[in-house]
Amino acid sequence: MSYTVLIPARLASTRLPDKPLADIAGRPMVVRVAERAQRSGASRVVVAADSPAIAQACRAHGIEAVMTRPDHPSGSDRLAEACQQLGLAEDSTVVNVQGDEPLIDPALIDAVAALLAQRPEAAMSTAAHAIDAVADFGNPNVVKVVTDARGLALYFSRAPIAWWRDGFAAGIEQLPQPRPLRHIGIYGYRAGFLQAFPRLPQAPIEQLEALEQLRALWHGHRIAVHLSAHAPGPGVDTPEDLQRVRALFAAGAA
Repeated sequence: MSYTVLIPARLASTRLPDKPLADIAGRPMVVRVAERAQRSGASRVVVAADSPAIAQACRAHGIEAVMTRPDHPSGSDRLAEACQQLGLAEDSTVVNVQGDEPLIDPALIDAVAALLAQRPEAAMSTAAHAIDAVADFGNPNVVKVVTDARGLALYFSRAPIAWWRDGFAAGIEQLPQPRPLRHIGIYGYRAGFLQAFPRLPQAPIEQLEALEQLRALWHGHRIAVHLSAHAPGPGVDTPEDLQRVRALFAAGAA
């Protein structure tokens, strides 16, 4: 199947200034992300930049980039503008790969795109994997997802869900079976829905949890969830994360 990978890249970052341009083994991080995406089956990989510096860095390494407005409130708004600039057909598939995932698995990108094609009732697709550690289950920075029998998302939360009523009576000391699912922040969209999504009113649950994907569920749209056998490679949010990823590249593990 044919699909496009779009990578939103924003220069400002409170925890890691100029994050997309951070050097990883001689290349900017956003270029490393795009190079991983190019190993997938995507027919096109495009960076949606908010800064000429990002666009120039991409083009210097042969990566396609488009300039988008710097004042977009979210990554999906930025990608909606990129869809319009690229003239993507409404029924075409777009996969949103985050610009701080230089170790993203190309096979995961393919799986999210394929799942959307297989599930016409879903407006979006995403991914999850089984949680291994009790600490992750209780961590509000680890987003959890619960699905129905068809593999469609019922809810996403920073809270530990589903709550094991009997097993957690004395606190979260072990994980329930089946194991809870950690959400992986990659999304597939049909381009028409992606362009319409930013115009949907924000949902109260979205604002409470600070999880944009809840807007889709609030308005009645379905999200299909691919279950990955393993956790993704580490992303980069902090200087410590960056050092960890640099060490993996230096060791040849990337």
